[in-house]
Amino acid sequence: MIDTILKRSSVRRYTDEEISRENLDKIIRAGFAAPTSHNSRPWHFIILDDKELMKNVGQNMEYAHMIEFANKAIIVCADVTLAPECWMLDCSAASENILLAAESLGIGACWTAVYPYKHREEVVKKFIPLPENIKPLCIIPLGYAGKPANIKDKYDSTRIHYNKFNW
Repeated sequence: MIDTILKRSSVRRYTDEEISRENLDKIIRAGFAAPTSHNSRPWHFIILDDKELMKNVGQNMEYAHMIEFANKAIIVCADVTLAPECWMLDCSAASENILLAAESLGIGACWTAVYPYKHREEVVKKFIPLPENIKPLCIIPLGYAGKPANIKDKYDSTRIHYNKFNW
């Protein structure tokens, strides 16, 4: 697991190789396994595989062009009535599980923020109508990497503090 976490990177270019239903199910199950406040489990996962829909979303939402070229995408949403104060935390944990599950299966992924950007939420709702109580947190495009990942060592010992904050 540690190796998977340390080698995970954002993948924005994909091959045409199809993601199997079995692997997609494993990725979604990982999202459902995330920790959640008071076991509220506010998440809903919208799987995109319609290429025209993915193209429309990718071309109309800033920083989301890679959705158009992905094999699949997952919109991580929340029923905000189930966790009004914590939905974004719970869905963030589910999103990280999805990213790590994809990495463990050799599938590239990239967190594409929707929340807290109102204009990005409007793009999602334009192409995928949602009930008022359902809020999109992010879109995670999925696909096999079109080029080797650029793995960065993000470790920074200056941000580690023991028993107090070191100024």
